[in-house]
Amino acid sequence: MKNVMKTVMKRARVLGITVAFLPTLALADFGLSSSTDFYTVDTGAGLTFKVRRTDNGVSTQSAGDIASLKYYGVEYQNQSRGSQVNSGFDWLYSNTSSVSVNATTVNNQFIKVTVNAGNLTHYYMARRGYPHIYMGTYFTTEPNVHGHVRYILRLSSSLLPNGPEHSDLRGTVSTVEASDIFAMGNGETRSKHYSNMRLKDWQYIGATGGNVGMWVVRGNQEGGSGGPFYRSLLNQTTDNDQELTYIVNYAEAQTEAFRTGILNNYTFVVTNGSQPNANIDTSWFSQMGLNGYVPSYSRGVVAAVGINGRDSRYDYTVGFANSRAQYWADTNESTGFFKSADMLPGTYTMTIYKNELAVYSQNVNVSAGESTLLHTINITDDPSYASAIWRIGDWDGSPQEFYNGDKLTIMHPSDTRIYNWDPGNFIVGTHDDSHFPAYFWKDVNNNHIIYFKLSPEELSRAHTIRVGLTCAFSGGRPRLYVNDWTSPVMSPSDQPKTRTLTVGTYRCNNVTYSYDVPASAWQQSSGNWNRLVMEVISGSGGSGYLSPAISVDTVELLD
Repeated sequence: MKNVMKTVMKRARVLGITVAFLPTLALADFGLSSSTDFYTVDTGAGLTFKVRRTDNGVSTQSAGDIASLKYYGVEYQNQSRGSQVNSGFDWLYSNTSSVSVNATTVNNQFIKVTVNAGNLTHYYMARRGYPHIYMGTYFTTEPNVHGHVRYILRLSSSLLPNGPEHSDLRGTVSTVEASDIFAMGNGETRSKHYSNMRLKDWQYIGATGGNVGMWVVRGNQEGGSGGPFYRSLLNQTTDNDQELTYIVNYAEAQTEAFRTGILNNYTFVVTNGSQPNANIDTSWFSQMGLNGYVPSYSRGVVAAVGINGRDSRYDYTVGFANSRAQYWADTNESTGFFKSADMLPGTYTMTIYKNELAVYSQNVNVSAGESTLLHTINITDDPSYASAIWRIGDWDGSPQEFYNGDKLTIMHPSDTRIYNWDPGNFIVGTHDDSHFPAYFWKDVNNNHIIYFKLSPEELSRAHTIRVGLTCAFSGGRPRLYVNDWTSPVMSPSDQPKTRTLTVGTYRCNNVTYSYDVPASAWQQSSGNWNRLVMEVISGSGGSGYLSPAISVDTVELLD
């Protein structure tokens, strides 16, 4: 007990707690206690949390919520709102409002609190001696009320003031778009959407305060939807709350169906302010009786010797997807070797991505307890292989090499830090990719002009112009005018119906439009400039930055 008290006193000094309160802060033993309204879990590592057992009669507090989250006696949980799935477990399914909460201790080493709400089960778990809350969410049908599946921790922003700047709403003075994008007095924009990162690029999210850090470490996201490059909100800071949002699935910019019947696990971790260890041991979940849990011995592996035909300028990612699960693996820079482990048995579509562009696909089978080994794969579908007279951008599934491309995911397109969206005409051979806009809107920077010259031999032939898009909003697609020739009107591509380009994502369904231009369309002198106008067309959509739009991957004239 003496050593425990020393630890408590040291923590109290760090947090500014007066010594008079120390007797009430002494670390209790690991354990579970209950009252009429709460289950209280003490991790035995300074973290104590309460899960509400009964509905509080308040729309923002319901059974299953974390109602208290204390670290060394300091309360971090918003006391007017719970931490919960979406906006409460009683508001997930239509005509389903009853929520049951039960708790048990397992082998004197673990605690499990189980929340049942309609077809969704959520678990809070503790492991003796770890300042963690291990969570799991399992559902057999998609919730159909107020959002899909995301767990939101609502913590004190005054105690945890340091979160991502782009999603910090403190100091904003006006609304820019909908009710979730705001502006500072100087015109800089902030939104929860701009905390996004590609799923494959983050292992944890969080915020820090005085010698404390609170984080969410993600699991393997096998039950998520959207693949390795999916972007969605993660953090939001307000005057009261530091929100950490773990997305299982979310309707914004979704490109595939949601997955059900998977135990989605993630872990809340408290540190002294340092970054958390992202390698969370969950092998003990096998003792916990969790719906949807599948142990490693019932999973399989896919590996390949290597990949030929790669472009050394780009990273390559291998994705696996079927209706039940998703996975991905990075490739070795030298050989292209890759390995994806702990996969659920089944048949998957395996896709190789050059940066974010699919350049190869095949089916692979995964069997429990076995490894599927593939011979060296030869990439055959990279559009960069085609011979081009000129090419603006490169085929990589991203517009980030273009004008304003470095700002697309962290601010609204109207932000004062963004350059005017129309930098002027593009002259092939004079301008580089950074002079070509990453995005085009029907109402903002439409009818962009590209000038180019052709040799006498090139003038004598028909050519194909290809326009690659990473995303299109509200039916937007390009129509081309080459001198006096006009292209046919193409059909809209299959894209998400939600906002995309204004909420920090250019990642939708990649599509390529091809236009066969006859030789008669060209200027008949090699000394003359040819004039290509690219117009965004659509019969639907709003105005301004919510008008029909496209995100460009590449524009090229094939030889």
